[in-house]
Amino acid sequence: MAPVAMRSVAKSLSEALPVSYWLDDPGKPPAQPALTSDEACDLLVIGGGYSGLWTALIAKERDPARDVVLIESKEAGWAASGRNGGFCAASLTHGFANGLARWPGELAKLEELGARNLDEIEAAVARYGIDCDFERTGEIDVATEPHQVEELRELHQEAEKLGLADGMRWLDRDALRAEVDSPTFLAGLWDTDGVAMLNPARLAWGLKQACLGLGVRIYENTRGLSLGSSGAGMAVRTPYGRIFARRVALGTNIFPSLVRRIRPFTVPVYDYALMTEPLTADQLKAIGWQNRQGMGDSANQFHYFRITPDHRILWGGYDAVYPYKGRLDSEYDHRPETYLKLAQHFFTAFPQLEGVGFSHAWGGAIDTCSRFSAFFGTAHSGRVAYAAGYTGLGVGATRFGADVMLDLLDGARTERTRLEMVRSKPMPFPPEPFAWTGITLTKWSLARADARGGRRNLWLKTLDRFGLGFDS
Repeated sequence: MAPVAMRSVAKSLSEALPVSYWLDDPGKPPAQPALTSDEACDLLVIGGGYSGLWTALIAKERDPARDVVLIESKEAGWAASGRNGGFCAASLTHGFANGLARWPGELAKLEELGARNLDEIEAAVARYGIDCDFERTGEIDVATEPHQVEELRELHQEAEKLGLADGMRWLDRDALRAEVDSPTFLAGLWDTDGVAMLNPARLAWGLKQACLGLGVRIYENTRGLSLGSSGAGMAVRTPYGRIFARRVALGTNIFPSLVRRIRPFTVPVYDYALMTEPLTADQLKAIGWQNRQGMGDSANQFHYFRITPDHRILWGGYDAVYPYKGRLDSEYDHRPETYLKLAQHFFTAFPQLEGVGFSHAWGGAIDTCSRFSAFFGTAHSGRVAYAAGYTGLGVGATRFGADVMLDLLDGARTERTRLEMVRSKPMPFPPEPFAWTGITLTKWSLARADARGGRRNLWLKTLDRFGLGFDS
């Protein structure tokens, strides 16, 4: 871009607050008190994001007499659950293409379970009166390069062949731009029913309130420090007390698991997003977007974007940053060079919005695994269950993961626990410096493929062969 244009892009960030738009909400509920004594319970849930909150809620729904405690190291929803884009997808496999590549034989069942899971999320939002702007708008995968048009068309044809294309609409250039107008858009595939848009922080806070209403004891600012056997159950040490539980469910996702052998299966990847100020009536008219779908482009290094009820645009993705040695540190939560890049890409996609400013800019860590969708398991002779590795698509899938963890803790054989997806594990990441080298090489190769019409180099083809293909 020309220097003047770059100055204009930088100026758009001048008033952006370095905090998640969703968490910057005066309606945020107060924290629950920390645990300061020993406790005992039937089920202890560790983690106050979606994974833990859904697990605690469903545990009480299944058995109202079950004594459930949930602990959270900070406050419910403060991490990935309050910083994401608010895309609540039916897919349990990080999209149709990833599911087709990994579990073709059970994809129809996975799609069915995913659709049912999204319906149950919608029902829970209504049942507990959760004010989170839940809208069943669907999502459009957008092609911005000619090779992506063909890739999306082939994906649609494959879905039709398998009888899984209900609700999918092919949009040519004119039909797509009639929905949302950008000169970069060439075609799109609209999943009209399989994705809802919502306010992610309010969903987390609403789940927290629902849990409290059912009698779950929640302790915030209470970190689980260690996990060990205690008689026929488990004991978890916290800063000011211990919790003795018959069963434990781990919903800590990207944070180091209390089951150490699980740690090599995930790495933190930092993702970033911008939120615009509210658009004017003329600006809204210039882009259309009357149907309020979620959107994402089809590049390896992709952007995701959506419009909010108060007419702001969230624009995120593209830069996926892996810190050396997988170090989690709040200093990575903000990255001005990425914000500048995202703002530049935003105005390339929507030049008619030149002059719009960004009100918020933020980032956070995603729990990424090598198969790009969640994995599950147990430890300590079945007394502990875990789910992790949602890789940025956990707003919806964590509810399914909660059901899986509870099934596993009950020792139940269900349609969920019989799935190959549930019974298998991804390949763990190698130790450093090999993990950093491999992830860096993969990111470079993906960017190169985007610039070369989608052609994948030998490194990416090798990863594909071993079932380790990555998006950004």
